Amino acid sequence: MADDIQNMTVGAVGRVQTAMRKPVIAILQGDPAGIGPELLVKLLNDDIREITNIVVLGDPEIFQRGERIVGRRVAGMRSIAKTEEIEFSETGLLHLDIHIPGIAETALGQVSAEGGRSSLEEMRMALELSQTTAVHGILFMPFNKASMYLGGNPFADEIGFARHFLGTTGAVSEFNVAHDMWNGRITSHVAMKDVPGMLTQSKIMDGIALADRTLRLAGYVHPRIAVAAYNPHAGEGGLLGREEIDIIAPAVKSMQERRVNVAGPFPADTLWLKMRDREYDVVVSMYHDQGQIAIKLLGFDQGVSVLAGLPIPIATPAHGTAFDIAGQNKAKMTPTRNAFNMVVGMARHHLAAAE
Repeated sequence: MADDIQNMTVGAVGRVQTAMRKPVIAILQGDPAGIGPELLVKLLNDDIREITNIVVLGDPEIFQRGERIVGRRVAGMRSIAKTEEIEFSETGLLHLDIHIPGIAETALGQVSAEGGRSSLEEMRMALELSQTTAVHGILFMPFNKASMYLGGNPFADEIGFARHFLGTTGAVSEFNVAHDMWNGRITSHVAMKDVPGMLTQSKIMDGIALADRTLRLAGYVHPRIAVAAYNPHAGEGGLLGREEIDIIAPAVKSMQERRVNVAGPFPADTLWLKMRDREYDVVVSMYHDQGQIAIKLLGFDQGVSVLAGLPIPIATPAHGTAFDIAGQNKAKMTPTRNAFNMVVGMARHHLAAAE
């Protein structure tokens, strides 16, 4: 596993390695009713501590439930009660206990306010630690948006919560990654009827710039960016819509003039064939399912979600909480390992850039 992380950029087009430095990664247990706790236990039993120090955040009772589901204990973990006690020994593994009243009674596979509160508190504390540079990257086991809403999240998702907490004012977006294919989007968790009014030239330019910065942080030297059209057949010269002519193409041209390696807009139905054939590294799509359907079809069992545009690298497995198989020890580990590798690699690039 350690070799995989040290060599994670080898073989990807236009990517570079950074010198080894041991970052501190905060890992959040995620929604207690989902598959996160059992995936976390499996991850921590892999050979990952040679290249990172790890602090796990969450309720210890849920962590122990994860151990019971998997049938394995995690050796060498030391529990602490306060952030001030973060100090790593030779094992490189701490558990920062966050006690949530009633969480031990949360049923597997069920939405709950307790589950949402625990997710929000784990994220809040991890973001707080990032502001003091006590941690250099965050990996969270899957959250459940309905639980987070019941638990008090005033935002549509975790990226809205993180953006508000950190006071980030620039472009922020979720990117999904599978098999070195990246997808970002201009609009995300909004109703389809609202999308046309949200597509502006400045917003698309911000999305392209964010894609360029994010892939550079992930080790791409000169990211190749493709921009999707909004209308079928890229609007057929205005016959099927003018968004391409009036908004998207001018945004692409403006970013090309700024020496960003970007092309488009391309019809979305054929664009992903270009991605499959490795002509580009990232697609900037106009709305959620335009890219999500394609990338999940091409690599759902590999997928990672990256919260881009924030001052600290944050990633999570893309598959969600999988309530239907929670507690059955059936969840596949590959997306979790990929998400861990991703956040470690980005944290190392982030540290290298700061030096």
